[in-house]
Amino acid sequence: MIAHHDLPLGVIHHCQVCGGDNLHNVINLGHQAPCDSVLWPNQLDEVERVYPLRFQVCCDCSLAQIDYVVAPEELFFPDYPYRSGITQTLVDKLSSTAKATLDRYPFSNGGLVIDIGSNDGTVLAAFQKRGMRVLGVEATNIAKFANESGIETLQAFFNEELASQIITSHGRASVIAATNVFAHISGLGSIMRGVSNLLVDGGVFVTESHYLLDLIEKVQYDSIYHEHLRYYSVKSLVRLFDQYDFTLADVERIDNYGGSIRVFAVKGRNLPVSPIVQEMLDAEERAGLYGTDIFDRFADRTRKARRDLLALVLDINKRGEHVVGVGCPGRASTLLNYTGLDSSLMPYIAEQSTSLKLDLFLPGKHIPIIDEKRMLEEQPEYVVMLSWHYAKPILRNLREKGLKSKVIVPLPEVYVVED
Repeated sequence: MIAHHDLPLGVIHHCQVCGGDNLHNVINLGHQAPCDSVLWPNQLDEVERVYPLRFQVCCDCSLAQIDYVVAPEELFFPDYPYRSGITQTLVDKLSSTAKATLDRYPFSNGGLVIDIGSNDGTVLAAFQKRGMRVLGVEATNIAKFANESGIETLQAFFNEELASQIITSHGRASVIAATNVFAHISGLGSIMRGVSNLLVDGGVFVTESHYLLDLIEKVQYDSIYHEHLRYYSVKSLVRLFDQYDFTLADVERIDNYGGSIRVFAVKGRNLPVSPIVQEMLDAEERAGLYGTDIFDRFADRTRKARRDLLALVLDINKRGEHVVGVGCPGRASTLLNYTGLDSSLMPYIAEQSTSLKLDLFLPGKHIPIIDEKRMLEEQPEYVVMLSWHYAKPILRNLREKGLKSKVIVPLPEVYVVED
């Protein structure tokens, strides 16, 4: 058992992968509420829990991380307001996980595929169509949507104890997936021990996570929030998987969430490794990801993006014009709370009609989240694209719906789209 992989709650003083203390502090985004803890109207006068949001990097293994662990039950509560299957762009991206995995590792039909943090079953539905047996593990009430659609799903947090229970009830798995949750789990040791026990020899653990190099190069400070404990480089993942007798066999960059990596770790040591792994390690070193200068520049660019967005919105309001937000992913909470924009400057955030966040309020700044129909009726002079990492398809969709407003894209640098 590797003690530093099972984190206590609160402040941590070591690297979450290698356990070292050679940490470089990059930027402090202040004390913030958990990004998806949207508020009901009757909660607006209650005290909100806020926690430090500090970003740092390990100078030994190149893992980036935040240094404070919030209880998972507080972050991923039963009524967690997120469904992956309501946005077609995201459905398409997540469904590609099955093709990418089974094209590389053609397990026989009927093999078991398990998805950790399976949400509404979007990822598993694609595996099911390829003839695989599927089982989801989802901690929130979103599990009911998966079960209703025919994707068997256990409502629970994944750990080594649950893995043992699954072996008894379903047998061992050929593939275990963890898409956009592998960086979230504080019990990293428990998840790795559970995955190792649950996989057949030669089985594949496929994970998708924000990629550290994309985060830094695209100034994605808004993807830093309490759910995201770790921000992986390929180097840090090689180090992690080696500690559990896995071979990081293949990796690919994908554009999900503004830039991610899909990693294929095979159970067993000294197995064949794609040359792409070494190519990405070399690219990380050339980019300076194993030093600190690139992170200091990131911090400077973050502070500039903050100043520029706030100055632009203040100027718009000074002219008597209006600006609202559009799209409310979790990252919007970090951006708006760090920038300091509140409902006096941005009276509401418009979301699509299927969003689970409608009629609720942004954590911290308490900006109301409303149906986009109001925005389309009012046609404010400006909208801030808070899902800026999917700006092109979202803007195309909004223009088709009749939006005439100028669009402010806040990152990597602030700019305005007028057509």
